[in-house]
Amino acid sequence: MTSGTTPGLTRFNTSAEGDALAALHEVCTSSAWASKLLAQRPYATVEALFQASDAAMAELTAEDLAEAMAGHPPIGRPKEGDATSSREQSGMAGASADLKAEMLELNLAYQDTFGHVFLICATGKTGEQMRDAIRERIGNSPEREREIVRTELGKINRIRLNRLAETTEEENR
Repeated sequence: MTSGTTPGLTRFNTSAEGDALAALHEVCTSSAWASKLLAQRPYATVEALFQASDAAMAELTAEDLAEAMAGHPPIGRPKEGDATSSREQSGMAGASADLKAEMLELNLAYQDTFGHVFLICATGKTGEQMRDAIRERIGNSPEREREIVRTELGKINRIRLNRLAETTEEENR
């Protein structure tokens, strides 16, 4: 991951407020999180942006977390035409039909239990690892699961912020 100043970070720091907010919304759909990061611009380094993200994530209420989770599709069913969710969930792309069916069942059971989508930082994880995680986490208390979700969201946000900071002007078009 990048830690210094990059062209993408410079562009983010100097972009119009609406453009910066839209970029942050692509990272995380929590309005409270995005507002906190926007208010602290400019960032001297990518690490400073990560630290601001982590601090904002730690302050999110249950409602803010629900808003953030609403922006994530279920594991195994990335949003159609969304390159980000497809890339992040690539570990499920080659999964067997049986594993995909099991994940669908587990996702539905998880949603029934917790009232929201199962959230995991799926980048680099296999379908089996994601299945094992949902099996393990479905027995958590709602409070414990909310804190795990907060941690997983933080990981996802860092990956996406790093991508934002690394993206050149040409790649952004």
